[in-house]
Amino acid sequence: MAFSSTLGFLLLSCSTTLLLLCNANPIPGYHRNPIYHHHRSASHNYRDALTKSILFFEGQRSGKLPPNQRVSWRRDSGLSDGAAAHVDLVGGYYDAGDNVKFGFPMAFTTTMLSWSVIEFGGLMKGELQNTRQAIRWATDYLLKATAHPGTIYVQVGDATKDHACWERPEDMDTPRTVLKIDQNTPGSEVAAETAAALASASLVFRRCDPSYSKLLLRRAMSVFAFADRHRGPYSIGLKKFVCPYYCDYSGYQDELLWGAAWLHKATKNPMYLSYIQLNGQILGAAEFDNTFGWDNKHVGARILLSKAFLVQKVRSLHEYKGHADSFICSIIPGASYSAQYTPGGLLFKMNDSNMQYVTSTSFLILSYAKYLTHSRQVVYCGGTAITPTRLRAIAKRQVDYLLGDNPMKMSYMVGYGPRYPQRIHHRGSSLPSVAEHPAKIQCSSGFSVMSSQSPNPNILVGAVIGGPDQNDKFPDQRSDYQQSEPATYINAPLVGTLAYLAHSFGQL
Repeated sequence: MAFSSTLGFLLLSCSTTLLLLCNANPIPGYHRNPIYHHHRSASHNYRDALTKSILFFEGQRSGKLPPNQRVSWRRDSGLSDGAAAHVDLVGGYYDAGDNVKFGFPMAFTTTMLSWSVIEFGGLMKGELQNTRQAIRWATDYLLKATAHPGTIYVQVGDATKDHACWERPEDMDTPRTVLKIDQNTPGSEVAAETAAALASASLVFRRCDPSYSKLLLRRAMSVFAFADRHRGPYSIGLKKFVCPYYCDYSGYQDELLWGAAWLHKATKNPMYLSYIQLNGQILGAAEFDNTFGWDNKHVGARILLSKAFLVQKVRSLHEYKGHADSFICSIIPGASYSAQYTPGGLLFKMNDSNMQYVTSTSFLILSYAKYLTHSRQVVYCGGTAITPTRLRAIAKRQVDYLLGDNPMKMSYMVGYGPRYPQRIHHRGSSLPSVAEHPAKIQCSSGFSVMSSQSPNPNILVGAVIGGPDQNDKFPDQRSDYQQSEPATYINAPLVGTLAYLAHSFGQL
């Protein structure tokens, strides 16, 4: 007993020390990049928005909730996840307003949260701890999902049956179907995205928890090798389960390039640089597609690889500066082939969950502005020089619209500002909490709430929803999942952008 107590104390002390280190240390090398302070007053309380954007992830947690859980209306859920396949898949995140754990968007969420910390974690102050905890909640799950060599578990839950119910995650009784990919049922896109998530997260924990960082990186390398060796989209072998929810429409080539880019950054192993040089064009490095989100990673890979050229001076990747510039020119208002904007000024890509493209694009252009500043370069669009300052202004304008500077005078972040959506498409938020209604709410019983006009009783603080339509209109209807549903991958890139804005206006 004495030995066990002593061992427990030592383990607790060790974990506490690691936690303090994770909280105390900025990201290595961050200080080398200048931050430009705005001398006029801020349009918004970006620090408050940052805090809330990270808090949102606690509302999306699946599994056994920790003692320091801050979203108090949530309870434990999915405690037997994985049992159907005799594996432990407890934990992770519900991606949006339902109770399914989709591995593809969860991995992308993790990559973007990690990239937010890598670029702007040195500015986050006290929120760095919470962001790292949000990342680790995901990576702990992804480590479980990749624990068996040659197999990756990519989904828990039957989305069709889950969507036939409107029930709290704490009550869910729909099948917790376990889906996997292997050499017979490949899934290069989800495997390579998982590798990107693990590799990027290894950089987040490299200084404060070296052993965990090394575990993440070793797993990332093996998962990427699996993705590349057994090529094929998971949308074929698992089509009836993953489509149309997270069907892969862009192909798996973008994820292979993206995954290799992250492994190059995390390992500095020339093997990955050679892979990029040999396969870049085949994998679509120069394709003219400028939509960055959970499905298509081409633009993200271009921006990330341009950093290797602009900041790390990897000369062999010089072409990615041109590829990244092409993307930048595509989002400059008024430029040739410019992206569409709403009358109120919001970048508009598509009707379904448009805000994910707003947050991801804003993060990319803000990061690229940082790289350009470091290398003292600009982007030329049709003979017009686009400076880093111009790019920062574009990113800020998108975030300000999201936070309330729009024709509806509506903040599209729940819990931020005086007016925000009241009826988001989210089961747990819309139904009475377990504390308020301990009795089970049956599968179909919740639909009366889903179709009602009553505000959600549980405020999912920090949730960013799909947003307005192309005419800046937003009806605030719970049944309208395209505009009213939140998602983890909407918030993840916003975290980094808000950290930059909060710091640049002296709020952090």
